[in-house]
This record gives sequence, C-alpha cells and structure tokens, in this order.
Amino acid sequence: MTHPSRFHSDQLLAAHGITETQGVEIMRMIRTIANAYEVALEALTREENLTAPRWRLLFHLYVAELAGKASVSPTQLSKAQNVSKNTISSLLRSLEDQELIERDLDREDRRQFHIRLSASGRELIRTSTPSHMLYLNQLVAGLTPGEIADLGELLRKLHVSLMNHSSLPAAYCPEDSSQ
Repeated sequence: MTHPSRFHSDQLLAAHGITETQGVEIMRMIRTIANAYEVALEALTREENLTAPRWRLLFHLYVAELAGKASVSPTQLSKAQNVSKNTISSLLRSLEDQELIERDLDREDRRQFHIRLSASGRELIRTSTPSHMLYLNQLVAGLTPGEIADLGELLRKLHVSLMNHSSLPAAYCPEDSSQ
C-alpha cells in the first residue's frame, strides 16, 4: 500500500508531467541509510563517552598525526568534517573539556589555534579504532564482496554525477571522487 503523503506527492508530480522519481528515491534512501549509520555509530561511541562527530574529529587528528602533521587548525577540521566553524568550536570545546585534545595559540597569528591529540585522546583512538572498523564491517556483512565493490563504484559515480550537475561547494568535491 502506498503511503498517503507519497500518493499526494505522486499526484502533484503527475500534474506537472513528471513521472520519473528515481532522483528523489535515491536521495531518500541515502538519507535513510546515513541516518541509520549515525544512530548505530552514536550507540557505539556512547561507550567511550563520545558522540560520533567527536570520535570522527579525534580519528581525523590521529590520521593527520600519522601523516606527520603535528596539529590541525579548526578551519581545516571544519572543512574536513563538512560542518560550520561554530559546530567545530563546540565539538573542540567538549573534547578539550574531556582532555582528549590540546589547543595551542599560534605564536605568529594570535587569532589562530593549533589542535592536536592529547595522550589520552591518542590512546582512546588507538585502542577504539579496531573495534569501530570491525563494527562498520559488520554493518555491511549482508552484502557479498562483489556487491560491496559494486555499491562503492555506483556511489562514486553518483558523487561524480552530483558534482557535474550541481554547484556543490569544493568541500563536497574531494579530489579522489572520480577514481
């Protein structure tokens, strides 16, 4: 049975000669999946007294550290996480309150900060990452390796299509999305 709001939206579209709704269906499915991932990850990170966005920030700092970057600016973190500077400030403040990060003032530009992991933040990410990766793998366990590869390729193609047919800001267009 068709949901009543779906029936009415279909009627509206049909009145304008629109019969194909695959773009809306794909967007709806992606949003549903993204929301389900967020709920699942929130439950996982709750055990560490973190939210999923704060865990992702710590993970980003850890990866940057492994790549040789001693610290990252809040602006870089904001762009990498696709969130506003106000949101990053709030996330960083809570991580600093938990003593998981350290914030240093830039010596040359006193308006800028450098963010880095504290020893306890580094240890938390180092020890929790394996279980997080195993959990993420469990979430796709219902798919075969071939289906996972196909889905990844289709999502990359969808991303390229979004970039080609919209005016997305650069933050949504990573360099490697066409590969």
